Amino acid sequence: MHYFLTEEQQMIQDLAAQVAKEKIRPQRAQLDENEEFPWEIIKVLAQSDLYGLYIPEEYGGMGGGIFENCLAVEKLAEACIGVATTFAASGLGAYPILLYGSEELKGKYLPDIASGQRLAAFGVTESGAGSDVSGIQTTAVRDGDHYILNGTKQWITNGGEAEIYSVLAITDRSKGPRGATFFVVEKDDPGFSFGKKEKKLGLRASATRELVFQDCRIPKDRIIGREGLGFIVAMKTFDKSRPGIGALGVGLAQGALDIAVEYARKRVQFGKPIISFQAIQHKLANMATRTEAARALVYAGARYLDSGPADMSKVAAMCKLFPGDVAMYVATEAVQVLGGYGYMQDYPVEKMMRDAKILQIYEGTNEIQRNIIGQELNKEYGRIKESFF
Repeated sequence: MHYFLTEEQQMIQDLAAQVAKEKIRPQRAQLDENEEFPWEIIKVLAQSDLYGLYIPEEYGGMGGGIFENCLAVEKLAEACIGVATTFAASGLGAYPILLYGSEELKGKYLPDIASGQRLAAFGVTESGAGSDVSGIQTTAVRDGDHYILNGTKQWITNGGEAEIYSVLAITDRSKGPRGATFFVVEKDDPGFSFGKKEKKLGLRASATRELVFQDCRIPKDRIIGREGLGFIVAMKTFDKSRPGIGALGVGLAQGALDIAVEYARKRVQFGKPIISFQAIQHKLANMATRTEAARALVYAGARYLDSGPADMSKVAAMCKLFPGDVAMYVATEAVQVLGGYGYMQDYPVEKMMRDAKILQIYEGTNEIQRNIIGQELNKEYGRIKESFF
């Protein structure tokens, strides 16, 4: 379908597609097998100025929004969502600073993130606090002009590789969710270290580690926003970042669909290409329709969210929920279309199926997204006085 992209948006999409074709596809199997962080590809993405798509021009970015970022993420994900997640996760780490950071914090950190010279990461999840962000245990205690952080963050994308971390900690437990605060932590801060690199089902080109804080001293001017604003910062960040997860899903689904169609046109059984059989046609038709529907949702949702509406959470949740489920469905069906070949590592759909599962889990499980959508519907219809019955 034609989505009426501007010339600049088309250039962004074409550039990301070129990087995916020339740099990511030839290496994706090796990166996956060796669980290798894609530093060489990161350098290419930095040279291509793609890291600054959503960052304002005054901080060295291109001045785009969620939509422009989604265009790049989608094309990168067609080749490998491990690499694309590494790219997207830097944006997740940057958004708290971009949305709520002081001018000093923005000026200090955003230009390096926009240029790709330094990666960012987002530190919220803990062993006992995944979907329930309010359940975090990491603490930050005021000590003069500093805060002392203690605790452990778990399953942090870009952990150990990034140099800039947006970290959520409890500053006043008596206030509940209003007692949480975000801080910028730098990789070389004393008392900050990393756990082992996690071994994962998929997404193996992406680094996932614990963040460990042991009496880690952070200057007070590294607070993002103000003390007690942390929970709001986290939720508003997710409203901006979740369409990017949807774009990852669209990209993976499109990549798997392309491989399935190509294979079905070449694979001959009973004297005919298997794409001539209705059973295969129906599978491919369903895969293509759901992929296009997911793309339409992400594009429309991203454009809507860039307009700055008040009701962001429902749309952002939809933009993550549906494409994530579609990616899992399409990847699984692609394996089925390829049959025995699909189960082998010689074809990338095996990897895509493993990778797709994370899209239903990270940045809020799809069950949590359904909760958010349902809660927002309840609020919306509670404001409607007209009866439908």
